Amino acid sequence: MAEHKVETISRLAQWRIDNVGPGSYIISKPFKLGNWNWYFSIEKNRYLYIHLFPDQSRSSKEPPPFARFVLRILSSANGRQPYISSPVYERQLRTKDDFVWPVDSGFKGPLVISVEFLDLKGGEATPVWPTGGLMQSLSTQSCLKCLSRMLEEGIHADVTINTAEGSLKAHKAILSAYSPVFQSMFSHDLKETVSSTIDIEDMSLESCTALVSYLYGTIKQEDFWMHRLALLGAANKYDISELKDACEESLMEDINSGNVLERLQEAGLYQLPKLKKGCLLYLFGFGKIFDVRHEMDGFFKYADRELMTEMFQEVLTSWKPA
Repeated sequence: MAEHKVETISRLAQWRIDNVGPGSYIISKPFKLGNWNWYFSIEKNRYLYIHLFPDQSRSSKEPPPFARFVLRILSSANGRQPYISSPVYERQLRTKDDFVWPVDSGFKGPLVISVEFLDLKGGEATPVWPTGGLMQSLSTQSCLKCLSRMLEEGIHADVTINTAEGSLKAHKAILSAYSPVFQSMFSHDLKETVSSTIDIEDMSLESCTALVSYLYGTIKQEDFWMHRLALLGAANKYDISELKDACEESLMEDINSGNVLERLQEAGLYQLPKLKKGCLLYLFGFGKIFDVRHEMDGFFKYADRELMTEMFQEVLTSWKPA
């Protein structure tokens, strides 16, 4: 029936009903406002009971919306009082039973029931309006395209990075924004400032390109994966904490018998507690130490005393009598 349809615009929803007789129960078709599908329903007995609630199938899977809203009933046949407005309600809405507005049922003729959402929040009280998520996403995509062009085309590039295999252009401002080490280089009367060059001869051209691509937000996943050990060293050297954390998380994902001792060395060298804990758990908690027993002699030649002490303590913890 046409009277079940709800019209929406901006934060408003309006439901036109031709007739509501005694004992009636009517529910609207779903209407979209914010991130949810909503429903009106009305029941008429002595009072007119108006319900507003979100789609229950969705609210059972996700945090229910928290809304601040006001309702209005309009009737052109109601004489001196053509409409009634509700107070401003503020509450979390899950089901039909979470909200009801009882109104004197003396209305005659067609009715228009409307709701205006003054505020609407999702999970963890995240505001739905303004639509910052979409705008931020579009803005981020546009920004990344511009940064990619700046890097690829060398637009106003003002620093040259020399590697062991070649050089590439970049921008002092971008490097400085990510790394306090780079910022210090360009803020003082150092060689890098005078010559506008940086020597990174401990990285290949490919791995340095991956580093710069990360700083510009354009790195590809496969490049990150391929060069993550070199990126970890650069992140530690130039104090790029977010990249260092990303490398540690990535190295945790594929620990195996062939790389666990190397990862353990890197965890100690670069002070990566999560990676160290993961490697020790792999070796002793899961008994994989037996798979690498032939490599242990070479490992202990280069392992520092603190790491060896931790491994010994892990042995005692893992193999203590029940």
